[in-house]
Amino acid sequence: MKAGLIGKKIGMTQIFWRDGSVIPVTVIEAGPCIVIQKKDKEADGYSAVQLGFGRIKGKSATKPLKGHMEKADKGYFRVLREFRTDSVGEYEVGQELKVDIFKVGDSVDIVGTTKGKGFAGVIKRHGFHGGRATHGSMFHRAPGSIGASAYPARVFKGQKMPGQMGNKRKTTQRLEVVGVSPQNNLMMIKGAVPGSKNGVVLINDSIKV
Repeated sequence: MKAGLIGKKIGMTQIFWRDGSVIPVTVIEAGPCIVIQKKDKEADGYSAVQLGFGRIKGKSATKPLKGHMEKADKGYFRVLREFRTDSVGEYEVGQELKVDIFKVGDSVDIVGTTKGKGFAGVIKRHGFHGGRATHGSMFHRAPGSIGASAYPARVFKGQKMPGQMGNKRKTTQRLEVVGVSPQNNLMMIKGAVPGSKNGVVLINDSIKV
């Protein structure tokens, strides 16, 4: 498995496919990413490469991060992420990875942070049906019973209840690459990708065939 890319979600649009059908696509600005650090099993216990994405000025980086990123001698970056790979030897510190490491037809897994929707009730958050909407019901959108009384006299862990909705790390698997534009560092993914516009996403080879 090759190292992936860090990208930024631009938004969604639609394109006409070869057979004339219209398919929804997500446009991602993927890379260029710089190899900041290599990790191997002997020294670190696992094999991975750390990539940097999103250039920033030196004054925006802390001194420890400056010293860390200066080893690659390619500037400073806003986002640092690790990608597991068994082929660490194929990469060098300071190497630039671009969107052309993927091609049309590839299957990828994309990791993003879902849109935060704030505090939500059980109907919106978990899809509960709710109570009757008739006059005098007095039970409309409440969660209802959450456990037994005398025994075990507690609420079981994992009970579906109101709370914060969204703003969580999510992986969407087996998405198809339908377009790659190396000159613009853009790639088009068939379907939806987790996260809001301008959100950071991680693009990996699909782990499922």
